[in-house]
Amino acid sequence: MKVSMQEVIGKGYKEFWDFKGRYRVCKGSRASKKSKTTALNFIFRIMKHKEANLLVVRRFFGTLKDSCYTELKWAINRLGVESLFECRLSPLEIIYKPTGQKIYFRGLDDPIKITSITVDVGCLCWLWIEEAYEIESEENFNMLDESIRGATPSGLFKQITLTLNPWNERHWIKKRFFDEKSSDILAITTNYKCNEWLDEADLRVFEKMKKSNPRRYQVAGLGNWGITDGLVYENWSENMFSLEDVINLKGIESVFGLDFGYTNDPTALFCGLVDLKNKVIYVFDEIYEKGLSNEKIAKKIFEKGFAKEKIVCDCAEPKSIDRLKELGIRWACPARKGKDSLKNGIDFIQEFRVLIHPKCENFIREIGEYCWKKDKFGRCINEPIDEGNHLMDAMRYGLEGFVRGRNFSFE
Repeated sequence: MKVSMQEVIGKGYKEFWDFKGRYRVCKGSRASKKSKTTALNFIFRIMKHKEANLLVVRRFFGTLKDSCYTELKWAINRLGVESLFECRLSPLEIIYKPTGQKIYFRGLDDPIKITSITVDVGCLCWLWIEEAYEIESEENFNMLDESIRGATPSGLFKQITLTLNPWNERHWIKKRFFDEKSSDILAITTNYKCNEWLDEADLRVFEKMKKSNPRRYQVAGLGNWGITDGLVYENWSENMFSLEDVINLKGIESVFGLDFGYTNDPTALFCGLVDLKNKVIYVFDEIYEKGLSNEKIAKKIFEKGFAKEKIVCDCAEPKSIDRLKELGIRWACPARKGKDSLKNGIDFIQEFRVLIHPKCENFIREIGEYCWKKDKFGRCINEPIDEGNHLMDAMRYGLEGFVRGRNFSFE
């Protein structure tokens, strides 16, 4: 069976596809097809280079099955070579049957398993780090970098590929790869405009974003680094903390807030811990998903073990709150309303340091994009843009009880 690679892959990634230097880095916007192109590239390479093996890494192992593993299976089907590959779930791996080459999957949450990989055929010469912004420290990356070492057979080359969304311009990846010029580095930016398979409805999403939220469009539309000017919250950072250690700190209190969504907006659950004495908010978990009925919301809350927690919900949905109570989320309650609730809620949170566990990807993205509106002269006004702020609202709901002496909540 003959396959036209141009028809399968499309345009916009030729340099990325052909590059053989040590570091190949692609930041891209939503719908830029960076992950799918990378998956296609690696399946093609595995079949071409008979002694090559691939290691695929994300910050947390549990995220691999529904992301990279699924993308690589899609690529296998796209290339019409299903009969040549065996995709296993336990252990999570993909085997090229003609030679026994393997694609391994590991999480940075178990570094011993990364450094102890021994291949049966050939050598481990390629590493793909998907959602590379999750790798919170350059030291952790260096550990991965060192795992791709040793001599390679003739015709092979060692390479580390990083794919990511550019949410935070302060991330170490920018300085290490995009600000540094080297023949060993290819660092590119792609966006939805190179994805010829988007339909008119997809394109309208970006056109609407371009008009209604130009700042978000720069990042989520064009793939540019997140711009820090005008952020509502600048008091936050990603932080790899131990939940058990934080829970055991003296005076720690749990907070949960829920913003309802369905078709167009996600349902967003904020899960936090508050240290009032030291002025720290720890963000340790989240739910962020469209199309959730009240029954599904309750099920997910039970699965995460939060059913007995007080959850402060968007007061605009009283029927949904009552239904959650019927489904066993007994401490679900509405946020109260009051004058200047939004502004006062933001003022309160700005007094704290917000430490965000790296697994809370959607919270990191939202807080990195949550910015003030601007007037016609380009000056920030004291009102945030009301878009892409579902977890920001949920955080304020959850924290309303800590604002003392004010009879309002955060809407």
